[in-house]
Amino acid sequence: MAKRDYYEVLGLSKGASADEIKKAYRKLAVKYHPDKNPDNKEAEEKFKEIGEAYEALSDPEKKAAYDQFGHAAFGPGSRASRGGGGFHDPFDIFREAFSSSGGGGSIFEDLFGGGGQRGSSGPSRGSDLRYDMELTFEEAVHGCEKEIRLNKLDACDTCSGTGAADGGRRTTCGTCNGRGQVVQSQGFFSVAQTCPRCNGSGSTIDKPCPKCNGEGRRDKSGKVTIRVPAGVDTGARLRSTGNGEAGMHGGKPGDLYVVLHVKEHEIFERDGDDLQCEVPISFVQATLGSEIEVPTLSGSARINVPPGTQSATILRLRGKGVKNVQGYGHGDLHVRVIVEVPIRLNAEQKTKLTEFGDLCDDRVNPMRGSFFEKAKKFFS
Repeated sequence: MAKRDYYEVLGLSKGASADEIKKAYRKLAVKYHPDKNPDNKEAEEKFKEIGEAYEALSDPEKKAAYDQFGHAAFGPGSRASRGGGGFHDPFDIFREAFSSSGGGGSIFEDLFGGGGQRGSSGPSRGSDLRYDMELTFEEAVHGCEKEIRLNKLDACDTCSGTGAADGGRRTTCGTCNGRGQVVQSQGFFSVAQTCPRCNGSGSTIDKPCPKCNGEGRRDKSGKVTIRVPAGVDTGARLRSTGNGEAGMHGGKPGDLYVVLHVKEHEIFERDGDDLQCEVPISFVQATLGSEIEVPTLSGSARINVPPGTQSATILRLRGKGVKNVQGYGHGDLHVRVIVEVPIRLNAEQKTKLTEFGDLCDDRVNPMRGSFFEKAKKFFS
């Protein structure tokens, strides 16, 4: 099935800005996160799809490549997959087409002496793992420690990861002579395949561990504590070194990459390190000016509303935003004041308000006077 356009996946048009891409991803990631959609395969697939789209479009170089070449920018033999421009060997397409599933050499290398030692008789590094973690707004802003549970391949306790039982030893594989591959002739061509006896390791164990069958690792469930620094946002990735899968035959473990997804806040909206919120004020406060109390991440603060403040005016509190994740201070809090129009007035209030209206002229309401002066030609 053909992949959907990455911009379409995020609900954006081509050429969307980095900020638009980030906001769209954050919204969709929260919607389709596995924690919110347990046992929902469709939501799980959508979550993976938007993650793939964001990974490509959030990187300026990858985005430029995708804008020019589409999905072909990341396919086999592409500039993106090879790390950039320069000379490309014209036989690459044949190497990719005929290389073995075990990562061995191509038919050209076998025919013309380029094969060399392909297997690995020693330990091999374990795979990296990815974990998607959902955080509250406050956890992301202030930082926290989270404990997560993982099911993964870990070092076998019985053989300490070596794969050998007591008294067992590892010897060079007699089928592939330590190469990890065997070569089969098919007419004119010779094709290298993973050795069926040692599974590409290049060695065998005369007495394999009965618990892990000589692999040196077993499925285990364990806990990992992740420290989340203050100021992270959706899309940030944390690396926990050595907490990936264990390596084969005692090899080094891979790393665990934790991808963060931050929930939306009921009051604050984040823009980088700055915060935005809306605070309602009364008609009288806006007209005469006042000092009002506003929420911040560390409690409440007071801010002055100048006399004659119009609705949607933005007032700034310096240093009341989010701590920069790199340690470069704090952002600001931008307070948008919304002038609330009185409703459900009693008779006395209506009378007083009518009297006030009769006392007002264009000097009191200059915007109204200016507008109708410009609009006169439409009424004639």
